[in-house]
Amino acid sequence: MKIAIPDLISNSYFPVAAAVELGFFQKEGLDMTLELIFPVDRALQTLREGGVDFVGGSAHSVPAAFPQWQGARLIAAQAQNMYWFLILKSTLGAKRGDIEAIKGLTIGAAPMVDLGLRQLLVESGVDVIRDKVNITPVPMQFLDATKNFGVAAAKALQAGAIDGFWANGMGAEVAIRSGAGTMVIDARRGDGPPKALHYTMPAMMTTDRLIAENPGAAAAAVRALVKTQEALRADVSLATQVGRKLFPAYEAGLIADLVRRDLPFYDASISREAVAGMVEFQRAVGLLDTDVSYENVVALQFSPHWKR
Repeated sequence: MKIAIPDLISNSYFPVAAAVELGFFQKEGLDMTLELIFPVDRALQTLREGGVDFVGGSAHSVPAAFPQWQGARLIAAQAQNMYWFLILKSTLGAKRGDIEAIKGLTIGAAPMVDLGLRQLLVESGVDVIRDKVNITPVPMQFLDATKNFGVAAAKALQAGAIDGFWANGMGAEVAIRSGAGTMVIDARRGDGPPKALHYTMPAMMTTDRLIAENPGAAAAAVRALVKTQEALRADVSLATQVGRKLFPAYEAGLIADLVRRDLPFYDASISREAVAGMVEFQRAVGLLDTDVSYENVVALQFSPHWKR
């Protein structure tokens, strides 16, 4: 079986990557391979076409390939809350929480990920047209063959190609440690408008077809994810072990610190509150044109496996 993630050198989808590399899928009877497919809407399209069996990606993105949530569902959360950061160039002297500092700047953001920033700005009273905020993909020369967006964004910021970026924790950490960037918004930990917390979450999803035809595999995938979260809580140095297999040396040396910070959010459950907030967000940004019920978003039959 195959599971795709849209960003590899990152803490965003690390629980899924670790579940493969630490053998937890194998222990649950799944011969799982990890594939990097960027961006997330392409990963989900590959899921719809049967090229992969699962995706570990941003929960809000599912309707990009499965309109109105028809044909796919979330089976577990890799972690809770929206998990992207707004980093601005340090020369601006922007303070934590100062969203007004984004006015007049060019900000790098990946497809589908950019929707979270756009809505955060709307709810913060910033108009991208009036306030001249240019939200754009990172220039292609900074995206290497592995398409790891956050690290590429940090490199683009260091080179002066963009004024800031909205991306994952690894990109944020690289930019801050280099001195090129300053943390302005950490959405997961409550910066920005309150609703931003539930725009999305890193989740694991699969098709209704797989759930119908092989529910045992879906249940086993959830159990593997939960056991991986528990293993990392018990021994965060396992993150370095995984990072050394998958990441360049510098980023491998950072991943344990990033995972340690994320451990309080390692909870596989998907609450009604989180889904309601995400659906409201999806409607606001045009991913949905009507409300969708919790039961149509989440495969509840696997909820007993969210906790051990």
